[in-house]
Amino acid sequence: MRRSAGFASVTMAVVLGLTACGGGGGGGAPAAGSSGGPGAPAATGGTVHVLANADFSHLDPARGWDGGVNNFYRLIYRGLTTFGAGPGAESTKIVPDLATDTGRPSDNAKTWTYTLKDNVFFEDGTPITSEAVKFGFSRAFDPEAGIGSPYARLLLEAPKDYKGPYLSGDLDTIETPDAKTVVLHLKKPFADFPSALAMVNFTPFPKGTGAAAAFDTKPIASGPYKVASYQRGASLKLVRNPHWKRETDTVRAAKPDAFEWTFGLDPATMDERMLAGQGKDADAIAASIQAQTVARVQTPQIKARTLSGLNGCTTYMGLNTTKKPLGDVRVRQAINHAINKDTIVAAMGGATLAQKGTSIQPPTVAGRVDYDPYPYDVEKAKQLLAEADLADGFTLTLDSRTIPKMAAVAVAIQEALKQVKIDVKIKNIDTSTYYEVIGTPAQQSDAAVTGWCPDWASGATFLPPLFDGRNITPKGNANLAQINDKAINERIDEIAAMEDAQQANAAYGELDKQIMELAPVVPLAYEKVILVVGSNIAGAYQSNAYSGGIDLVSVGLAKPTK
Repeated sequence: MRRSAGFASVTMAVVLGLTACGGGGGGGAPAAGSSGGPGAPAATGGTVHVLANADFSHLDPARGWDGGVNNFYRLIYRGLTTFGAGPGAESTKIVPDLATDTGRPSDNAKTWTYTLKDNVFFEDGTPITSEAVKFGFSRAFDPEAGIGSPYARLLLEAPKDYKGPYLSGDLDTIETPDAKTVVLHLKKPFADFPSALAMVNFTPFPKGTGAAAAFDTKPIASGPYKVASYQRGASLKLVRNPHWKRETDTVRAAKPDAFEWTFGLDPATMDERMLAGQGKDADAIAASIQAQTVARVQTPQIKARTLSGLNGCTTYMGLNTTKKPLGDVRVRQAINHAINKDTIVAAMGGATLAQKGTSIQPPTVAGRVDYDPYPYDVEKAKQLLAEADLADGFTLTLDSRTIPKMAAVAVAIQEALKQVKIDVKIKNIDTSTYYEVIGTPAQQSDAAVTGWCPDWASGATFLPPLFDGRNITPKGNANLAQINDKAINERIDEIAAMEDAQQANAAYGELDKQIMELAPVVPLAYEKVILVVGSNIAGAYQSNAYSGGIDLVSVGLAKPTK
């Protein structure tokens, strides 16, 4: 459950994207007919450089949970399951990682049993055991440390007063019958638990470690790399973890000898450096280029090292159903019909950087239905407003920000609704507090432009957080429409109880249509990312699991240099 990476402050969120589930040996395949380029197989050795605007939120996976860090975590941490390595849909498959399989459910998927692989170790050579799994998972309940992904707290059975291992000791509801067996008890049946288990706060650690934010400066690695040096806000270097065993890991290709991040770079500077590709920048990757740079990537030399695709998120306008006249479904439907999505795409930089949105769920979500419930139709919008006795229009306050792209989207909405006599007043909110404000119902205006990305490629992480009326909270509220519809709530419960994840995803696709009959939001666009990589980068492909960003576990160099 995440705000869209494209709408957060400018970070490296696109390259190091979001999470979304199978095999895949890593490395990626070259494009058809290609003998080189970003997708060609990487060689072993060398250093991959990453140019970034902002540092990671946290190196501790119990604390971090955002677009800029989740892909990075896979380089230094392993879980029981993880996301597949491969282009596009390959990355939406769940595969075993430290465990021998994706889990053995019992008790109607309320209990899950896992067996650890042989020869898996932390960076100091300590074996990864069931006790380490139990300890690492229990850290999610700590009131100070467990501020990241909520899935452990939401799903794992635990005493109501349990506050993690540092304050409350062992979590007895996780069973460890022997050193290699873990039995996880859930609060309720959850068929898609292997996907949730791939979230970053399900990371094992040696018992007793990591107190007082220790992992934010000195993580304990279980993946192929470990932290060699870290200067907050400036640089980070990873080197090989000698205790990682390649034969135990079918996901991480781990071709480079090292990764080096440089933080604090201006986005325009990053664009110029990636286009030039000189010196070490030939071995570099960076965030998606800015709209003003797009025209310059059309030359054959640059195009040959460019990757482009959807970021897996939906940009939308939430309509506050508690505000008059937005409580009338006909008014919300009229607004949906009145907005020309082509002008929204133009505001976001054109078809190269976005495609128009129709459904709530983006095309990368499993089970998603491709449909358009409200095609652009000004006359239909006028008819609906007349039926609601609003033929003369009304005034609507739209929350937005002064970020150029968001400002352009807000103006496009303003111009579109002017055609049906809706006078849109744009209220700009400081970017740093934007989500806090719009996520506080008492401070919400009539509407807000925002975005949402799935934690994994399932409607379970898209529709319930945005539309379950029982989850409306005074702060941190994701249901911006504040819709609390009995039929929607009941259907969410019915789907959650399904024991087959594929069946559940198909049901979420239909629920998308059921929700849009009430028009609580206006799906605006699905953003794309354009990545220019260094001329010596290989093994690079865009991952649906990481917002169309480059999957770090497979990227490397074509010709490693010392």
